[in-house]
Formats: sequence, structure tokens, C-alpha cells
Amino acid sequence: MPKWTAADVPPMAGRTVVITGAGRGIGLIAARELARVGARVIVAARNEDKARRAIKELPGLLEVRRLDVSDMTSVRAFAADWDGPLDVLVNNAGVMDIPAQRTADGFDLQTTTNYLGPFVLTNLLLRHITDRVVSVPSQLHKRARPDLADIDWRSRKYNPMRAYNDSKLEIVLFSLELQRRLEGAGSPVRSVLAHPGIATTTLAAHSPAGRINFLKFLINDPERGALPTLFAVTQDVPGNAYVGPDGPAGIRGYPAIRKPGKAGLDATAARRLWDATARLTGIGD
Repeated sequence: MPKWTAADVPPMAGRTVVITGAGRGIGLIAARELARVGARVIVAARNEDKARRAIKELPGLLEVRRLDVSDMTSVRAFAADWDGPLDVLVNNAGVMDIPAQRTADGFDLQTTTNYLGPFVLTNLLLRHITDRVVSVPSQLHKRARPDLADIDWRSRKYNPMRAYNDSKLEIVLFSLELQRRLEGAGSPVRSVLAHPGIATTTLAAHSPAGRINFLKFLINDPERGALPTLFAVTQDVPGNAYVGPDGPAGIRGYPAIRKPGKAGLDATAARRLWDATARLTGIGD
């Protein structure tokens, strides 16, 4: 069976896609490929100048707008400024294995960037979204041990990699509960997950976890790492599909629909997490 590649991305003329964290890495590659086939792509980036330089030579309809998903004021402003339909929102921005820090809103920075910010952004934009929400987890969600009573790391001793793993399981559970709510409301919008496996990006360059980047023959390059996102954005996949590389352990390969870890299929935990997040952020009730 032929492997799905960027050459298989269908025409997207007339469709609008927002990709967070698209000023570099996998997000930038996805933005480039979607613009190539005619989509209007909003590159939502924290550093507008860098993002504009990154897309300067790219063909197609690409537009940079400022968005820092770790800053709730920025998230709210981005959503408030949105006017008109939005076909696809891609929650791509993320950080990995960073020291304990608090945002301007007082939240844990890693949890906010990877989960709380996407949760709030999705809820605020949902009335505009016509097709799907694509969120980017990690296979490391399978190693998570979240405390749903302390998702913001206030009572637990902070551990950078545990916080990363937990945030990625939280985005998996978010997708599960979002899909349940969409179906309950009779909405045609889908929530979909797309993980890159392990790809040679700068996400973990500062982290011991980034050492695997030296074993390039075992992992995806960034171009292939972007394929699951492109597949999830453009293909007719079911709600809460978990798209990732088709190789062993989902580390490397071409996009296919796989399954998340068992904890990512826990509907009760997903509802509890949603409720806890709504209380914490004031959004999503």
C-alpha cells in the first residue's frame, strides 16, 4: 500500500487554517504545505518578526498574527479579533522539559503552553470553527501520571518531564471530551489528534530527551514529522482519531490512524479534567 506523503495533500482553496506555533519546525512545514495547495494559513506566533522572516519566501496565502498561547490576555485578544469562519484550528505550539515558571496569569508555563492555552483558545474560537480542531500530543502521554486535583502544579513538587508528559495526556483527554461535547450538540465539527512520533526538531534541543536527535536513522525528520498533522487536517478521519507514524511504537514512519494509551481513552477522567480546567481558567463551562 502506498505511503501517504505531502504530495497527497488535496487542494485546499477557499479554506482557512490557523496553526499555532507555526513560525518554525513542524508547524511551519505544515503551514507551507497547506498554503502550497491553496489554503489561507494564519501563522499564529509569539514572535511576529521571526515568523514573518520564516514565511517571507513561501508562496501562497500566509498571514502572521501574534499569539502567545501561554498568555491568556494574548489568547483572548486573538480570539476576540477573529472574524468570519475558520475551517481548521491546529493546536501545534508547545514546549518540552522546561524549568518551573509561572505565567503572567499565575499558571505553570509548561502546562499552559501545552494544554491550558489550547483549551481556552479552542473554546473561544469554537463558534467560528466549521470543520475540525487538530491538537498535537506526544507518545509520552503514555508515561503520564496526572493529578486532576493539581493540574497546575501547585501542591506537587514540579518535575519538568512529568509536567510535559502530563500536559500531553491532558491534550489527549481534552480531545476526547471535546468530541463527546460536539457530538452531543449535534455539531459536524471534529476533534482530532496528530502526533509526529519523534522528530528532529528544536523542541527538546536543550533537554536530555533531545539526545535521541543524534540517532536520526531511528526517527522522523521534520518534513516527515509534519505529515500526521497534514493528514489530520486534510483527510476524512473520524472524530477523536489519533494520527501518528505507522512504524514501531509510533516513533517513525508515515501517517496512519493509531490508538492513544489506555489513559487517553478514559471518558470519566476526560470529563473531570475538563471541569477542573474550566474552573481554573473560567472558560469552558
